[in-house]
Amino acid sequence: MMPEALHQAPAAGALKRAPGTPRVLFACGGTGGHVYPAIAIADAIRARIPQAAIAFAGTKDRMEWEAVPKAGYAIHPITVSGFQRGLSPEALARNAAFPFKLAKGLWESLRLIGNFDPDVVVGTGGYASGPVGLAASLRGKKMVIQEQNAYAGATNKLLAPRADHVFLAFDAARAFFPEDTPATVAGNPVRQDLTEASATEAREHFGIPEGARVLLAMGGSLGAGPINGALKVHLKEVLASGETFVIWAAGKRYYQTLNAAVPAHERLKLVPYLDRMDLAYEAADLVLCRSGAITCSELAVTGTPSVLVPSPNVTADHQTKNARALADAGAAILLPEADLDARFDDDVIALLDAPDLLDQMRRKALAIARPDAADEIARAVIALAPPPGASGA
Repeated sequence: MMPEALHQAPAAGALKRAPGTPRVLFACGGTGGHVYPAIAIADAIRARIPQAAIAFAGTKDRMEWEAVPKAGYAIHPITVSGFQRGLSPEALARNAAFPFKLAKGLWESLRLIGNFDPDVVVGTGGYASGPVGLAASLRGKKMVIQEQNAYAGATNKLLAPRADHVFLAFDAARAFFPEDTPATVAGNPVRQDLTEASATEAREHFGIPEGARVLLAMGGSLGAGPINGALKVHLKEVLASGETFVIWAAGKRYYQTLNAAVPAHERLKLVPYLDRMDLAYEAADLVLCRSGAITCSELAVTGTPSVLVPSPNVTADHQTKNARALADAGAAILLPEADLDARFDDDVIALLDAPDLLDQMRRKALAIARPDAADEIARAVIALAPPPGASGA
């Protein structure tokens, strides 16, 4: 458990403003796709101005409550709740409480902004961004929004008219914002360490034999059932050549069952999750995975060829739009979930046996990468803060 002190956002009086030292409040939450870009931008701000005062707003029951303090930043709790679709008793009960939680979250956000007194509020999506962004606007604070997907999220679309600048990961997202919105396509911020891994360290970490081709299969922290199911069926074929090594991150939801059902193999590393994604990308010749926005950006930045299986259970099928951006560039193969089993041999196993094509995909992935996204957004945030020598609270 994180020390409680790391979770508390400092009050304004605890952070004396030095000339040219910005205060930035990040609002994010729910998933890694919202949280990790915010952390990457915060790291980029701190790399430029080490004394910058940075805090986060999020929810206690979601991943940001652990991830943000681990990254070294304070986080303040905001009460948020999404509107539930459907007519089940549970959904109706939650929706009845929605207006009260929204009001409470807005009051908490107004109080936080009053206490912390940020120069700029940065919203990266998720429920927590809503009340914090609205509070920032009501208090006259500068606001920056970062949208990770080709299909813009509801919170970001609602806040965009109040924002000073919107940063997009995909040009296709422009269509979801008003024409007069100041918007820049900058890519998705990703962790700097992803591009600094050593190939030797990566192979040693996973126990990969010299000369082996590596398939990395993953489906997020919880796992993706269809990807796990297809790999389980075709695993014998994947390992048949004697030259392929498989790193299989099954996800916490599926690991125990798969670990009991899949025979151990010297060229198989089956794990519940990956805590060293930098080494996993460095080791992989090919990745089989979902096409969340941050995953797609990481694949591009690391120059990793991929077979992307979009989840059909997401808003407006936005994972297909993300995957198509890489596939159209020649950096990936888009494999619909419905075709996963039928096309597994042709789109996964055959690709592992095509080193020239993998090299070509690797070059095309790097060609569309935006490794400086975090720094570009950080520079814009800093530029919105008071200039050196300006007085502040």
